[in-house]
Formats: sequence, C-alpha cells, structure tokens
Amino acid sequence: MGLPFNLSEYLITDDLTILLALIAATVFLLNNLYKPQPLVHPILLGRQSDAGRARNPKESAVYRNYGTGLLGRFPIRPSKEVYILADLVKQESEAPRTLWSTKITNTHLQDRVASLGTGLLRLARLQPNESNVLLLLNDSLEFIVADMALASHCIPSFTLASSNLLSSVLESHPPSAIITHAFLLSQILELIYDAGEKTGHHTIIVVGEPSSQAMASVASNVKVLKFSEVEREGFKVEKVISPLPKPSDIFTVSFFEGEGGQLQSAQLTHENITAGVTATRSLLPLSHTPSPLDTILSTHSLSTPYGRAIAYTAIYEGTSFATQRSSELYHIDDQQNPSDGSDIITGKRYPIPAPTILFIKPQHLNYLVSEILKQASKSWLLFPIAWRHKLAGIADGFLTKDSLWDRLVFDNARAKVMGDGAAALRAIIVSGGAIDAEKMTPSRIALSVPLVNTFIHPLVAGPVLASHAFDLQDFPAVTNDVLPSPAAHCGPPSVNVEAKLVGVDDELVENGADPSGALLVRGPSVARLVSVEDYVDVQPEGDKDGWIIMGVRAKVQTNGSFQVLSQI
Repeated sequence: MGLPFNLSEYLITDDLTILLALIAATVFLLNNLYKPQPLVHPILLGRQSDAGRARNPKESAVYRNYGTGLLGRFPIRPSKEVYILADLVKQESEAPRTLWSTKITNTHLQDRVASLGTGLLRLARLQPNESNVLLLLNDSLEFIVADMALASHCIPSFTLASSNLLSSVLESHPPSAIITHAFLLSQILELIYDAGEKTGHHTIIVVGEPSSQAMASVASNVKVLKFSEVEREGFKVEKVISPLPKPSDIFTVSFFEGEGGQLQSAQLTHENITAGVTATRSLLPLSHTPSPLDTILSTHSLSTPYGRAIAYTAIYEGTSFATQRSSELYHIDDQQNPSDGSDIITGKRYPIPAPTILFIKPQHLNYLVSEILKQASKSWLLFPIAWRHKLAGIADGFLTKDSLWDRLVFDNARAKVMGDGAAALRAIIVSGGAIDAEKMTPSRIALSVPLVNTFIHPLVAGPVLASHAFDLQDFPAVTNDVLPSPAAHCGPPSVNVEAKLVGVDDELVENGADPSGALLVRGPSVARLVSVEDYVDVQPEGDKDGWIIMGVRAKVQTNGSFQVLSQI
C-alpha cells in the first residue's frame, strides 16, 4: 500500500538549509567542547565533613574534615622531620629569601638565632626552664629571631594580642626580661615605676637606638641592653647549646581578652605550632601549596597564634614574607592603623617580591573588591558583558584570571588598584571576621583567584574552619531590613580539628533541620586555656574531654560546611 504523500518532497533541501544545519551543529559542539569544567568535582563539595554516626542529647555529631576522616589520624607535622619550632627551618634549603627588609638564607637565620640565644643567657642572665621573656615587638625579623632563640633554650615567650593588655600582664605575671622597640622604652619605664617595684630588677632589651631622654630616666634597678649588642655578644663566643625541648613543652604564652573582658592566655606547645603550620599549608590544594617562588603577605600579628602559624609556614616553605601596617600593635605617638583596609594597597613597605598569597582580613577584602569593581565599571560598554561571562563561569564551578574578559576589563582594573603585582597574585585567605555571603561572588569575579574564608580563634594556631579554595557555590538568601545578609560559610573543620555543636534542638535535628548551637573544637592545634589570676587551667561550662568553647554560635549545613551565626 503506497503512502498518501510523496516523502521525497519533504526531504528536498537547498544550500541555505545545509549551511544553517552545519552552523547549528558547530555551535552545539563548540559549546560542549569548550565549556569550562569545574575546578573540583561537585561530589567533593557536597560532602566536606565526615560526621559521627552517633550524637549525645542536645549535641550535634562530631565533625571532621572529609580529607582526614573519622578514623584518620590528625596531621601534626608538615613533614616527618619536624617536631619542634627549630625544625621548621630546613637545613637543606640554601636559597635566600626576603623576610621583611632582609634577604637571608636558612643558615644565616639559624646563626642569628644561636647568637641571640647565647647573648641572652650571658648578658641578660636568663635561665633555661626558669625565665620568661615578654616580646613587645611589632612583626619583624627580630621577632622571629628572638622567638626561636628563646624556644631553643626552653624559655617561654609572652605575647599580647592587644597593646591594651600591657599593664595588666606586667602586674599579673611580670616577666624576667622584656624585648621591645626603642620608642617604647619610656612608656615601659613609666609602667615599671608606677608599679612601685623599686626593689625588683628589670632587664629590657631594645631593638633600635633609644633616645638620650629615655636612657637618662633609667633607674639603677633597670638594665637596658641593645638587641644588636646582645646578638653580637653571642656571635663572638662559643654558642651555648641547651637540651632540645620536647614537642609537649610550652614555647609561648599568648595573652588575649576573653569574651567577658577578662585577661586570658593560651599556652602553646611546639606541637601546637607545628600542627598550626600543617593546617595553614592545607588551606590550598596540594597542587597550589606555597613554594620558594611565592611571597606571602599577612595582615595578622605574630603576637597571635594564627599570625605566628602563617609566619612559620613561610619560614618552613622558604617563601619571602612580610606583614602589612595593620598587623602592628605598637605605634609611635599613638598613631593608629587605618581601619578601612586601605593599607593593603598603600604601596610596598618592604623590598619583597610581588605578593602571590595574601592572608588578609574582611575589611581588606572589601576595600580591594570595591576599588577594583569601581575601576572596571569605567569600561561601561564591556563591563556588563564581562561580568555576565565571569558569572557564568563561576556558576559552572570554573574560575580563571586568564580569560579574554580579564584581559579586556579586569586586568587593567586590578593593576590600577594593586599595582604591577596584581598579575602575580594567585590566592587569598580571609580571616578575622565575617564576610557577607552576597559579597563572595563579586569578590571572586573582581579578584579571579581562589578565595578561602576561614574562622580563627585566639586559642588555635592555624585555622579552625576553612572553606575549600575551589568552592564557588552561591546560595542566595532572602534578605530584608529585618533579616540582613547572612555570613558566608567558613567551610568544614581544619585538617587537624574536630568540631561539634552543643545546645542544639533535638526535635528540629530529628526532623531533618541543620543543627545549630555553640561551637566546640579540639585537636593538636588547639592550645590550653589558662586563667591569668591563678595560672591554672580553665574549665568553661560545657568543656569536657578537651573540648574548648569558641564563643560563637554556628550552624552545620547539609554539605558539612559551617556557618558562624553570631557571638555568644
């Protein structure tokens, strides 16, 4: 039986039809072949923490980083040869790098540490395992040299998270000696004299040249030494070698202000700081870890455990390192640092190579992003198109600063804001405050490098929580005047920290809601909290089996990432 119509009439094509079909096929293939692939598999972002199978009433399960696992051992050393602070200086590495203003090799650094340690024992009469030294220093090479020299002779160093704590620390736990800047000598002498300790003997080692006026006010019971002279004394004689400290020995005590305004301190052991370096290195994927070719710039003070972990990570990796002005705690004539984050782009303070990795605070990120987008928007014709293409790439889990739209729009904007070093930048780690979730995507578009959001605490060396460097997900939330934009998530626990929440609503959790409550953590990078008044361990409410309260309320999202909600 024949067909009611002639099929051949419907298959007749002309040249235009064939051309359009070829064009459509070509566009389809190009779209699929050249579509950017996600930088990390979505499955990894869907399960960022491993949760315990059981939980206690009013508590969440215990969470660990997915890379560590529930049964995995916490990494506490960046390599098997590192046990104490001194081991972070690799003897086999001879390439020079720049630390602040000084180009130095590891061998020279070790020589300076040994010389200063010997000089402190000879001139300042410090005693291993008995003395302690207050480091009133801004971030500098002298801080690192002094810190390592004291640790090598089992002499704990004291540091302050804020300059406002100085008088309280001097009254509650006076040190055997003080190492400080020359411009602070007059202020320290006034505090000593006001304390009425006329019979006590004080030793002050100053970095720099003290003024004649300050030296004239030095009482007979105060001994003032120059840092350079102490180091020179140790260089001239045979080095004094003390027994090696154990990983469990305390090498520093960091004083900070607690939630209630009371003075508290964190006792950090050598193991705490090596674990902190291990966690800091893990902030970037293995293919992006720091190398001697990098330069790290930090805005976190070395007087805090996190800031010190960053610095010693740079020491261990052999990278150049410096800090910005906002990390300074002590100033001449009460000159304060800018609070808007503008110091991150005020030009080079030190002769270091262009920074490749930034450890900054939220205000620095906000300033950078706003300035870059302000410059980019001046290309009024290309900017909207470039924005849409960059946004589409982020939606697909892909990010690069080598695209056509970067070359046409964003590269020039970054160079105007950050200078010639904008091209060298390859990663940014943000710590020390909350970032609005709605600002994360604009930040990634403006900077186009991996952006890690972390949560830190004065008791933890290294990050507590840290987002994945390639987690580009955006979860928009409904906001209004009553409900402002929520904070961006801080990712899962660090590689050597486990976390849980207490005070959760069991009924909501059983019905499938995300648990929320007070955040508690423990792990090898978590220091011991000590009461300054009686110098004994503090056991806050809810602290059991080594768990330490972080002082914030948090929520665990479905994919295992944590979102800090508020202070307690």
